[in-house]
Amino acid sequence: MAEFHYKGTQFMYDGKPVRLISGAMHYFRIVPEYWSDRLQKLKACGFNTVETYVPWNFHEPKPGQFRFDGMADIERFIRTAGDLGLFVIVRPSPYICAEWEFGGLPSWLLADPDMRLRCYDHKFLARVDAYYDVLLPRLKPLLCTNGGPIIAMQVENEYGSYGNDARYLEYLRQGMIERGMDVLLFTSDGPTDAMLQAGTVPGTLATVNFGSGPRHAFEKLREYQPDAPLMCMEYWNGWFDHWGDNHHTRDAADVATVFEEMLKENASVNFYMFHGGTNFGFYNGANCQQKDQYEPTITSYDYDVLLSESGEPTEKFYTVREAISRYSNIGELKLPDPIGKKAYGRVAMSGQTALFSQLDRLSHAVRMTNPEPMEKLGQGYGFILYTTGISGPRENQELVVQEVRDRALVFVDGRYQGVLERGNKDAAVSFAVRPEGAEISILVENMGRVNYGPYLRDMKGITEGVRHGFQFLFDWTIRTLPLDDVSKLGYEPLGAQLAPSFFRGTLHIDEHEPSDTFLDMDGWTKGVVFINGFNLGRYWNKGPQRTLYVPAPLLRQGDNEIVIFELHETRQTAVTFADCPDLG
Repeated sequence: MAEFHYKGTQFMYDGKPVRLISGAMHYFRIVPEYWSDRLQKLKACGFNTVETYVPWNFHEPKPGQFRFDGMADIERFIRTAGDLGLFVIVRPSPYICAEWEFGGLPSWLLADPDMRLRCYDHKFLARVDAYYDVLLPRLKPLLCTNGGPIIAMQVENEYGSYGNDARYLEYLRQGMIERGMDVLLFTSDGPTDAMLQAGTVPGTLATVNFGSGPRHAFEKLREYQPDAPLMCMEYWNGWFDHWGDNHHTRDAADVATVFEEMLKENASVNFYMFHGGTNFGFYNGANCQQKDQYEPTITSYDYDVLLSESGEPTEKFYTVREAISRYSNIGELKLPDPIGKKAYGRVAMSGQTALFSQLDRLSHAVRMTNPEPMEKLGQGYGFILYTTGISGPRENQELVVQEVRDRALVFVDGRYQGVLERGNKDAAVSFAVRPEGAEISILVENMGRVNYGPYLRDMKGITEGVRHGFQFLFDWTIRTLPLDDVSKLGYEPLGAQLAPSFFRGTLHIDEHEPSDTFLDMDGWTKGVVFINGFNLGRYWNKGPQRTLYVPAPLLRQGDNEIVIFELHETRQTAVTFADCPDLG
């Protein structure tokens, strides 16, 4: 048992002064087989602490249904860090941001139109309490006060960037204390008056987040908290990417220089990120600072930081380690054995099937008057298909989906008409209707719920009505397509492409121990890839990301099934496995 607290402006652990050099690493973005490798590298860089968020939606995918296995085994991750002699900072706020789907909030919260998020709303707090009643008892034995590695926990995340409900923050704080979280509690916010005034909690340590200008940031923090340690809880030494943007990079020397400025201030630092990992599946988030500027995040969360997406030390790793060595004795660099990378080469697809021929294998039809959003049908992620009929004849009119979230493919009598995209005012679809009438189908993709900003309440699918010209269309057949199980699909030999379609191929591996590899999607347009049933995430030819990271633990000796759900078309029914990534 040990106590972590602060005395004046100094952190203390077990009665001795300590400075925290921490790195963010998210267990839910890394396959469990690699947790130890990444944590060993963090320690080898001279860090003494690892920090992780806890995504509520990852642990409670359905109301009352919890999971703490596989990539969700947070206890194993924390124990692994503790076994390596690392401190652990846990940030289990209901909301985490993190460029993660809905900022970690479960999508099913949106099914209740009366629930208000991130405030003193009884319905919301009842769900938070039910979650904490399961999560926090799992963390309690791992607190430093009980002999574990957890030294501190966050009350809420950057709340000053969202709201000013002090009663809500105090409720969360008291809820942690009442459940036995007797370690240091803290908040983290931007270093501005508005954010610090609204985001801090009396009796709780305040920390600040920034990427540059530490002197100014710490001066502002001192105004609100003069007699406490300085800590940057998120030092943004890299950045994330949106689809269609350039890949973000930051100079390693600049990162080390700003870091040293913080060390000279006698501050503690948490690098956000130390190792980013991957937004596997449909868990990427999105930004929407203005209503018509929706920007979904890519699959890779490489972040251009100290360890690459596949866990390789970067130039920043070595420059930061050198800076740390000037302030403390971190000894000789000892890294774990390298993880092999292999180019398995070209794999041709052997089968294909059109989505519309597989609907009964993937979903059940529901008839509803209006085209309701995903959440009203109990769906969290993936795609949703809306179908209705329209009488004819009718002149050419625009099909208006009054609010599409986020990207819709329109079909008339099975023929592709065009795409409608959230925030893209130039996208339009128009058509005439023959005398015998027509069937209209709209396939909508949830590209990731907003994880930050004023438009956090982000329902998916079609959230308002659909019109052909001035006339609203009613009587819809709706099919939810979460694609959480693609094993039931039936395939035929390759033939004419009827988009959207599934393609299947086989990667054969001879060696007993497969290697990491990178799936090059050159020639494909947009879709999702599954390896042995595991959802690797999205690809899109608009970039910047060109390859998908495939960790070796997802592969096996012998045959490995590749399933690709392509929304549009491909120039070649084959993929290539390379030994290095292309993030643009």
